[in-house]
Amino acid sequence: MSELSHDSSTEDTQLRAEIDRSLRHPVMFFFTSGAAWLAVSLILGVLASIKSHNPEFLGECAQLQYGRVFPAHLNALVYGWGVQAGFGVLIWLMARLSRQPSRNAGTILVAGHIWNLGVSIGIIGILFGFGTGKQWMEFPTFVWPLLLAAYAVIAIWSLVAFRIRRGEHVYISQWYVLGALLWFPWIYLTANLYVNVFDVHPLMATAINRWFRQAMILLFFAPIAIASAYYITAKVTARAIYNYTYAVGGFWALAIIAPWAGMHAVMGSPIPVFLQYVGAAAAMLVAVPLIAAGVNILKTASQSGEATAHSPSLRFTVAGIFGMLLLAVLGLILAHPDAIAYTQFSTAVYGYEVLALYGFFSMCMFGAIYFIVPRVTRREWLSRRLIRTHFWFSIYGVLLIVLFCSILGGFQQGAAQRAYDESWSSAVLSMFPYVVATTLAWCAILYANIFFFIHLTLMWIRLGRRSSHPTLLRHDHTTVSPHGPEGDIEELENAKA
Repeated sequence: MSELSHDSSTEDTQLRAEIDRSLRHPVMFFFTSGAAWLAVSLILGVLASIKSHNPEFLGECAQLQYGRVFPAHLNALVYGWGVQAGFGVLIWLMARLSRQPSRNAGTILVAGHIWNLGVSIGIIGILFGFGTGKQWMEFPTFVWPLLLAAYAVIAIWSLVAFRIRRGEHVYISQWYVLGALLWFPWIYLTANLYVNVFDVHPLMATAINRWFRQAMILLFFAPIAIASAYYITAKVTARAIYNYTYAVGGFWALAIIAPWAGMHAVMGSPIPVFLQYVGAAAAMLVAVPLIAAGVNILKTASQSGEATAHSPSLRFTVAGIFGMLLLAVLGLILAHPDAIAYTQFSTAVYGYEVLALYGFFSMCMFGAIYFIVPRVTRREWLSRRLIRTHFWFSIYGVLLIVLFCSILGGFQQGAAQRAYDESWSSAVLSMFPYVVATTLAWCAILYANIFFFIHLTLMWIRLGRRSSHPTLLRHDHTTVSPHGPEGDIEELENAKA
């Protein structure tokens, strides 16, 4: 019996190694190119933040005016970093959970290069004045079909891997990955057709654009982050998901509620009133599946406190889940009609989106990257100090942005704008300390991620260290078992799902 168990374990280890080896190039390509775009986005974000309180800074350069730098910053963050990090995680998760090595890594790489070409053309187009002016959709209109075609290749490969999976059980992470794969083309194609192709009234196009941004957060970025969090938490702690029934229920609640959210952002405009209030109700109710998933993941992680304290993967993931809980609460507040009266035209929405993209999604992606990269490169991370710096500067930076953009700055700006007996310039001046603090917060995040990009690049060229111990956030490895908080490089998975 023990010999059969040993043979099965050896076979599983060899299969996992084969899967990782088959996906090394596409996964690392998406991670490193995404990290490079993240650095570009953060540089542009710092420039945009500086120009919001010092318009004369680099004022002689037309390509670096606020109206171009700010949308370039957001689109690089969404499509350069966010979507590509999601691609890397979802193709690896789908292959691992389907137990199928990739036979078409070259095809995925070609799709990745096409995606990066489209993003590059789009960012350059925005900086040179060819943007559309529609948030998260500023790329020149000929770019979006190129991105959709590249996405189709990746999605088809992932769906085929799921179709030919070994075994019949569908893990909760696969539920969320499949949801993200199928929801993205619906969201992206629908929004671009109605905003950029069909002759739609500009007011309705604005409402659709706002629905698109909310749907991208809730139906693409959130499912991938939750899928990663479920997987990483179970693997690192070597524990089963705390409550699998709640996990599946949370997925279906998200699928039912989230598509209705978004149009509350144009409340008070002459579009059907029911769309405004249904959007507000959905944006508030979506807190239920997010909180349910968050509590479920945190309950799973709490079963191994030592792993949470010392595992970079789990620490980033848990921080991302706390970001999700904060996002749920903030969304609940900002979607209330009384709050919308103050925040509709303030920086509160920007703070909410930064929390979603960086405080929630990106932190979960960092956790996944710290878990996946040693497995596909067969190397370990070089420096605990770089990982620790990346974590704490990211936490401080995103919390400050949320505090000064959404909570304090957003409501302060809204109240100042509603003071009809005061001049508009006084409302602008009231935001000065908040935008300066936001600039410093972006500098902290940029500092953290420059080192992250360097660290990741060294791993890609396989300059990581050879070790049987994972890179933990502590100095002593002597108490780490062969399956330590993140497991040995050769025996990395000792949890069920």
